[in-house]
Amino acid sequence: MTARNDAADSFDSLASTGAIGAASRQPSGHGTEVLRAPRRITLFGLFGSGNFGNEGSLEAMVGFLRRERPEADLSCVCGEPEVVKRTFGIETSPIRRNGPAAGLSGRINRLLLKIPGKLADFAQTVSRIRKSDVMIFPGTGILDDFGERPAGVPYDILKWCLAARLVGTRIAFVSIGAGPIRNRLSRLLMTSAARLAHYRSYRDLQSREFMESVGFDTRGDAIYPDLAFGLPAPIRSPRTRPEALKVGVGIMAYRGWYGFAEGGQSILTGYIGKLARFVVHLLDSGHDVRLLIGDEEDSIAVDALRAAVGDLRPGSRLAHEQVHSLGDVMGQMALTDIVVATRFHNIVCALMMRRPTISLSYARKNDVLMEEMGLGEYCQHVETFNVETLIAQFSQLAAAREKHERAIGERLVEFREQVDRQDACLLSGVIG
Repeated sequence: MTARNDAADSFDSLASTGAIGAASRQPSGHGTEVLRAPRRITLFGLFGSGNFGNEGSLEAMVGFLRRERPEADLSCVCGEPEVVKRTFGIETSPIRRNGPAAGLSGRINRLLLKIPGKLADFAQTVSRIRKSDVMIFPGTGILDDFGERPAGVPYDILKWCLAARLVGTRIAFVSIGAGPIRNRLSRLLMTSAARLAHYRSYRDLQSREFMESVGFDTRGDAIYPDLAFGLPAPIRSPRTRPEALKVGVGIMAYRGWYGFAEGGQSILTGYIGKLARFVVHLLDSGHDVRLLIGDEEDSIAVDALRAAVGDLRPGSRLAHEQVHSLGDVMGQMALTDIVVATRFHNIVCALMMRRPTISLSYARKNDVLMEEMGLGEYCQHVETFNVETLIAQFSQLAAAREKHERAIGERLVEFREQVDRQDACLLSGVIG
């Protein structure tokens, strides 16, 4: 059975129970309900899987809730419950529980198109979320389908939102990224889930505009910065070699929008090859290079880049240290002067350290953030970037480095004020 059919069957099985209709008849306006201070708050997301941007978003939300509502009982529905429980010290649950795979029960489940297993999973979801007063989606690009099939996260988000609505649990999407959602079924599932929320805010204008472009009513939805901008930043390191720049190169194991699609490895190989040529230029120009990652999986790309640079310039030294959190990534950014990066939260970390940055992005979200920071001219797409153009961009940015550092610092003050405004809004209108 294809992923598309599996998700469609899941959607239909929920519809047959009347869940979608019952949930949609409940009020969905922002701020229309009488709030009581919640005792139980559930956080939802793809946490614990090694993506430091996602973990940083969770860290920011947990920190906020512990400061402002220390009496609240926090829990998390996530991809890797044991990792999150160990890291944050909160109770956790898996996003989904698979139906029976073996024995008579498994054969019956497959014979009936896995619908019994899906219904049992939904019943367990209802039982779990009825214990919470509020369910929060803290940041991340939760409403895009990067690397996802419809039967995965798109279906899971709708399932949990339906369950929350049915039992009266408030739902909040906080500073989320939205779009693109290229698969039509994934788009239906995700926008259906978003319609069930009591509160929605986006981390940038392009996310809200994407939702509008697919027919979504965003008139009550606000825009606030990415949650990671609320995290504390390490102290910046002084430069020790004024004549040379320390260049951070943030690398990603990028294999296309759908990493499982055909041709993914050739995309990664081409990306690594061009990046190697750029790194060799930096080394030949006397600069120091530090390799940076944003996900544990990116270690594959680090090894590939080191090998490619070694083939071009044997004996070259590239600095790289293991990191385990977004705070660690920021600590690495503090050791640089300029950053060239692909991952969105590598860009965020560089900007939080006031580092002039060049983006080699795979999605519009990077470009929007760069434009907000006055760096819109220093963007290329990861699959099509030109090395000679990148070299020219680097030279131009290096020459104007101090000017951009000041401008980034001024914008960060504004971002921090916006983060504080949303915190106040959440306390008064969502959390209570």
